[in-house]
Amino acid sequence: MKKALDWLNNRTGWRGLLKEALYENIPGGSRWRYIWGSTLTFAFFIQIVTGVILWMAYSPSSQTAWESVYFIQNEMWGGWFIRGMHHYTAQAMIILLVLHTMQVVIDGAYKAPREVNFWFGIGLMAIVMGLGLTGYLLPWDQKGFWATKVATNLVAAVPFVGPDLQKILIGGTEYGHQTLTRFFAIHAGVLPGLMIFFIAGHVYLFRRHGITPKEPLKGKDEGFWPEQILKDAVACLAVLAVILYFVIRHHGAPLSAPADPSEQFSAARPEWYYLFLFQLLKYTSAFWGAIVIPGVLMVVVCLMPFFGKWKLGHRFNLGLLSCLMIGAMLLHWLAINEDANSEHHQHALHDAHEKAERAIILAGAPAGIPSSGAVSLLQKDPKIQGARLFSKHCASCHRYDGHDGTGSGTTVKILLKEGDSIASIAEDRGMTIDEILQKNSLDQDQVKNGIQLKVNFKPSAADLKDFASREWLERLLIHDHYISPEYFGGTKFISGKMSKFLKKLDESDAEDLAKVAATLSAQAQLPYQVEIDAQDTELITKGEELLVDDFACIDCHQFVEPDDEASAPDLTGYGSTEWLTAIIADPAHGRFYGSKNDRMPSFGKDNKLTEIEIGLIVDWLRRDFYEPDEGTNSRAH
Repeated sequence: MKKALDWLNNRTGWRGLLKEALYENIPGGSRWRYIWGSTLTFAFFIQIVTGVILWMAYSPSSQTAWESVYFIQNEMWGGWFIRGMHHYTAQAMIILLVLHTMQVVIDGAYKAPREVNFWFGIGLMAIVMGLGLTGYLLPWDQKGFWATKVATNLVAAVPFVGPDLQKILIGGTEYGHQTLTRFFAIHAGVLPGLMIFFIAGHVYLFRRHGITPKEPLKGKDEGFWPEQILKDAVACLAVLAVILYFVIRHHGAPLSAPADPSEQFSAARPEWYYLFLFQLLKYTSAFWGAIVIPGVLMVVVCLMPFFGKWKLGHRFNLGLLSCLMIGAMLLHWLAINEDANSEHHQHALHDAHEKAERAIILAGAPAGIPSSGAVSLLQKDPKIQGARLFSKHCASCHRYDGHDGTGSGTTVKILLKEGDSIASIAEDRGMTIDEILQKNSLDQDQVKNGIQLKVNFKPSAADLKDFASREWLERLLIHDHYISPEYFGGTKFISGKMSKFLKKLDESDAEDLAKVAATLSAQAQLPYQVEIDAQDTELITKGEELLVDDFACIDCHQFVEPDDEASAPDLTGYGSTEWLTAIIADPAHGRFYGSKNDRMPSFGKDNKLTEIEIGLIVDWLRRDFYEPDEGTNSRAH
């Protein structure tokens, strides 16, 4: 073995290189304050290893990127762990860089003749920030897509060449496949290559000029090996332990819903280390907040070695660094605080989380991801799109378990038309004029035709949560519930024949009414009630007899048998897919309310909703969509 090592040393001189690397003198002895450079190198090594492994499974195209990341996160053995390591180590590098920079400035290690090495360090920080920005887009999810779109729009603020730079960066005028491939090339090729070059130059210059100890020296000189190596190793293990904690706690890295350029992502925010800049842009224009102020500050930071020639200049540098850190933390806190107190943002976060979870569930369904790509999973999903369409078209009158279908339940928007009075709107909504003005951040003279006002929701039709289920119908057939806002209390039917009929009934009829409710609910063939309906055939048959003979519902309603003289909605197939589709399309049809229809729009007849959109709402109301059974991936119904 010795002969082989001697032969190799004769050809390569490895022993000399190893000695040069390990046996450097450290004035004043090893210090824990010197660990940051080694921890950064260690973190970069993790990034290289995990990045290469991820590269082997990643497919950089707008139709396969999210799909491949989903595969890595949920299907590939150990993929979630590798992806989590890559994600959280990237964030750790930002923190380590800041700490390393602080240590360098505090110790005066940026002063002559170490100016170039300091600039190399600033360059490394810019590269790491660039890696974070370009890597954010690669999962091609909603969060990364919209946050990156906002960030790259700032490039257009660069004077003269901004728009052209933006086109080069995103690969044209629209965000798409070319944007993704360019960001991937920059992230996986250009920036890592630059980083290796800068690290090599940084280490070379560091070794050339040696360690700059903090004065005065209090200990005797020690060697880099083994004293400082031990401290560096302990620090690297501590960094690794923290990263592992986050990886295991969050089971890898987050993945939001597939990128959908047609659907705005209101919860989009940059990664936490860009939040201070995001907040700064709220107070300034893009030109000043993204170009001028950061540019001037970077120039001043690069000039620190020249200011540091004098004792006062070094103090100025320390003060500047402190101000930058405090300013960035303050802006970061303001951004987090504003989001935490923003009802709109919190609702958007909840919606984004729900869609992300739903996309993962659908991608893992037996049908898998369609050839059209993962983005179509949510676009065709009744659970997501049905709720969104309900919120947009139905929630101005109906509620769904007290909210608008998407979780927001206290506010609706109304269009102020000619002749409308803000006073009458306030009275109708149980508000004061001042409350409306405050809710909309308006003055009295700003209220005019054509604006949308946010006002309190006032239900004027039934809450459709569990519509046509046994429980929903049992409550409907109790007079006090029938005339409440939960059902028809906000309509003209509050004093109609049905209301008068139910008022005549008493508690002795409750058991029979429950059987009638079961019969009507069976007409709906609700997916989540199929098994119960199949078991209760005798109960349903008895309920049908009560409906027809005892309660004589067929005097007004058509049920099973055709009845041209029926004056109330058809109960045949009540709540079924066909029945719901037909009534949403045209509630004023003779089969339903006819001329008695109370303000419900004919969404299909008047082309307010397409057949597909109506179908999505219907399936959502009926809960007729894929849900995994516990422990399986089969349909829940």
